[in-house]
Amino acid sequence: MTEVIARTRRALLPLACLLLASTAVTLSFSQDAVKPGEPAVIVQGRTPPLHLNAPESLYLQLRTVGLDQARVFRLRDVSIDREAFHITLNDGTIGFTEDLAGRVTGAFFEGEGEVLLSPPSQYERASMALFTGAAILEERFATAYFRFNDDTYAELRPSLVSADDGQAFVARWNETARNLAEGDALRLLMTFSRFLPVGGKPAEDAATPVRSGNDNDEDRFLHVRLQGLRLGTFDLYFDSDAPEQIWAGQFKTVEGASYYDVWTSFSSAETNASAEAVNATLGEGGKSDSIAISHYGIRAAIKPPLQIDAEALLQMEVRQGGQRAVAFELSRSLQITRVEADGQPVEFIHNPAMEGTQRARQGNDLVAIVFPQPLRTGQRLELRFVYAGEVLSEAGAGLLYVGARGTWYPNRGLVMSNFDLEFHYPAGWTLVATGKRTDVTPPSLGGQEAAPSPLGEQVSHWVSERPMPIAGFDLGKFERVVAHAGDVTVETYATSGMERGFPQPAVQAVIPDPLAPRVSQPPLMVAPSPPSPARNAQAVAAASAHAIEFFSRRYGPFPYSGLKLVQMPGGMSQGWPGLIFLSSMSFLTAEEKSQLHFNPLERTLISLTISHETAHQWWGDLVMWSGYRDQWIVEALANYSSLMVLESENPALFRAALEKFRDDLLEKNKSGSQLMEDGPVTLGERLSCSQFPSGYDAISYGRGTWLFHMLRFMMRDADRTGGARRHGEGNAGESDESFVRALRRIRERYQGKPITTRELLHAFEEALPPSLWYEHRQSLDWFYEGWVNGTAIPRFELHGVKYSDKPGATTISGVILQKDAPANLVTPVPLYASVAGKLVLLGRVFVDGAETSFRLSASPGARKVVLDPEGTLLARSR
Repeated sequence: MTEVIARTRRALLPLACLLLASTAVTLSFSQDAVKPGEPAVIVQGRTPPLHLNAPESLYLQLRTVGLDQARVFRLRDVSIDREAFHITLNDGTIGFTEDLAGRVTGAFFEGEGEVLLSPPSQYERASMALFTGAAILEERFATAYFRFNDDTYAELRPSLVSADDGQAFVARWNETARNLAEGDALRLLMTFSRFLPVGGKPAEDAATPVRSGNDNDEDRFLHVRLQGLRLGTFDLYFDSDAPEQIWAGQFKTVEGASYYDVWTSFSSAETNASAEAVNATLGEGGKSDSIAISHYGIRAAIKPPLQIDAEALLQMEVRQGGQRAVAFELSRSLQITRVEADGQPVEFIHNPAMEGTQRARQGNDLVAIVFPQPLRTGQRLELRFVYAGEVLSEAGAGLLYVGARGTWYPNRGLVMSNFDLEFHYPAGWTLVATGKRTDVTPPSLGGQEAAPSPLGEQVSHWVSERPMPIAGFDLGKFERVVAHAGDVTVETYATSGMERGFPQPAVQAVIPDPLAPRVSQPPLMVAPSPPSPARNAQAVAAASAHAIEFFSRRYGPFPYSGLKLVQMPGGMSQGWPGLIFLSSMSFLTAEEKSQLHFNPLERTLISLTISHETAHQWWGDLVMWSGYRDQWIVEALANYSSLMVLESENPALFRAALEKFRDDLLEKNKSGSQLMEDGPVTLGERLSCSQFPSGYDAISYGRGTWLFHMLRFMMRDADRTGGARRHGEGNAGESDESFVRALRRIRERYQGKPITTRELLHAFEEALPPSLWYEHRQSLDWFYEGWVNGTAIPRFELHGVKYSDKPGATTISGVILQKDAPANLVTPVPLYASVAGKLVLLGRVFVDGAETSFRLSASPGARKVVLDPEGTLLARSR
């Protein structure tokens, strides 16, 4: 299946090396640079002067700082503790980095050391075991590179003894230290930029905010790259400003593909109780963003086939002040020439993506804007970015690909904002964008009238109808068709041909009829006519219009006045607000799919892409996810919504699709591990790893779809009176009132907002009938712990079934076995019995653990008890 906004949209891992500080923090330094032989002067509660005049100079030094041969020491049995991990330097040599504005920010260790890290939860321990072979990280290491912004040097100073071989040590490890310095330079810039001079005065003399004194406001960062004796090179991070402060991971290459395996990631004990929404640039929940962008005004000149020249105005509000630098995402392919704040130029640093980080894997970059003085809470600024670059590529005749689809403008991640977009582009091309197209040309971004367009240039203007999380566009030589879903206009844009490299059907031989007169010519070789997306565009528009009508009846009105579907080269589709980038594959007719040898189920899943991406208009664009652990919600809901459309048309294919999702989870990798062992849906993008490259799709889409299927049928069964519903009666047409009511409530409550997994389940709990109250509690905690945060696909068996006939009723008793499951898994298993030759629902039995007894009352003469004949549970086939 497809992805909403692909890797650009996926809420990313909390990789601390690029989780940038955005809260109001004024550091209380507790260390000064100390030369050997000098007393260790500890300065409490004040900020040392920063002896640099320019942010660029500071950044360049941060990314190239090397070792100082005057700071090489011997040490033994020294410990470094950061919340959940414990590092011991048993015996060896450590060299610290050179002074950087009076600060020591790093060190390199060689010798014997040990690290201990114990993840706090069962699923995080399982994740650690998947990659390391053990639930707890216990590893001896030979070398370690440390990078920090706190008092680590002062912490270690009393245990250090001057070494005699400092020069040789630096000669051996200095180049390595300099190379590793780059990875954390931008994160440290966010800390130390606070102490750049303000108005020609040292920072401590400037009117900077005083820290609150709350320990949670500390800005502490430590990155350790270790060379393990068993596990090889891996990373440990502690970052107080990250949503999940502690994590460990490893860069790995398998069969030519690169991955960053996150072994574990979690919050420290002090902060894991809070779970506020946060933007995708800075993190995945746990800290709210201190910067808000309420409005984007973007004017872009598109110059096919490669170039874009753009100017963006951002209306920024500071929710929590104190910082000097603010980070934005912008494609590495775009070069900034100027940034202004309220009309005055400000300094910026466009950071090259680091190999191995999630930004490098995403193909995105970060740009840091450094302000001339600390930002103030409540301050409003207008930022202006001027930039250009080659982010387009030509995929075929009249078909372009926007490579920086999610980062073609500077942004703070997926947060709701208003957009005003103006595009200039050549005649002969068609441009479509998010928002509603208006006929009135807006004034220029600077407040003056727009200059007349050159002869032959087209101008289009698009304005968001409501706040949206992202904006985008596409350009091509498209043909346009229109369909309608009530008052909603559905437009489809497609070219007459496919992109280069699109699969071609095999040439077929037409054998002459043996009864026809003989001819001397060989069999005729016939090549099927090439696919034409434009030829099938009307069917695509109609399918999307049908999905809009289907979803509107269940989830409420379509969020926008219209929907545009535009052909996109490649196999991936993306659902954006009011604009779907639809893979060329989705424009194939049924016959063309057959010619490419897709089986019936594959053809069905390709067709479902249209309704899946249409469903994202509600789930993902209108209602967003809060953090990377919650992204499964919108992908699974969009996927299951599309399956509900299929169920209404073909229940057999609906069941076949669910079975495929289950079977995919049971597939084994080369090491013999089943894909379901990759982790629960709440691990998000972390599921795409070296062990299971397709793990995210199979689990977030597949298992996530099953989770909603289970909820739906649990609530449907509970809505029925015991014994009233018969197996196979009206599955597709039956009312899903409780399930649909819960989803509609979610739409009303969270439209324009992010939602967490806990909030999702709470909405379902509100509609939970008493028959689903496990242990008499109106709670889905058991579902969250065992199914959402679990990985099991159990097997169920009936044993010892007995029937006791009495006047007016039959009592049925027995035992249900739950196999291939953890001991604490709770599952509401539906039981049916045969009454007068038909299977009738008796009710659901909460199976808790390996074995559960039951005793139910049924209609007189009931026999033949059956477990879950309708396949409503994610379970192995018996």
